[in-house]
Amino acid sequence: MFAVSLREDAELRPLDVWHAEEFAEHMDRARDHIRPWVGAAFVTKDVDAARNLLRRYADRRAADEGGLFGIWLGGRLVGGVLFVSFNADWGNFEVGCWLEPSAEGRGLITAGCETLLEWSFRVRGMHRAEWKCRADNERSAAVAKRLGMTLEGESRECWPYEGRRYNKQEWAVLAPDWRSENG
Repeated sequence: MFAVSLREDAELRPLDVWHAEEFAEHMDRARDHIRPWVGAAFVTKDVDAARNLLRRYADRRAADEGGLFGIWLGGRLVGGVLFVSFNADWGNFEVGCWLEPSAEGRGLITAGCETLLEWSFRVRGMHRAEWKCRADNERSAAVAKRLGMTLEGESRECWPYEGRRYNKQEWAVLAPDWRSENG
């Protein structure tokens, strides 16, 4: 369909149902690393579960309510960015991300999220982008900051994981602020 270059050897593409085997292999490399930070339903364990997840996101993209985009580094799927939610009527959307350890520290998530924000604000005319992460996820909060987002609050003990409850940070950037910072 399309590919957006994130840097010389990395690109962003839609992650579709036909990528199920590749996505399952990627999850085998990423699962333990990302599980504390993403919902359990996202971390698939086999090809059938990967296919079902990708189908749900393809349906959401078709309904203009979300979308899933993979990041390929050197031709290998290493992570991605997504529209967790997308509400064109209200002009609000939430972006999220995940990445396997081998691809960290290269700016891929920031570049991928910038692509989603730019398209959403400039092409779709959206007004508000949100980012939600566990409060102790310093890497995720750093991405939100690099995207020019403002920390708007913290919800207490709403993120359950392995018998504990964690706080969740809520970040956002508005279209006028994005435009002023990004020309």
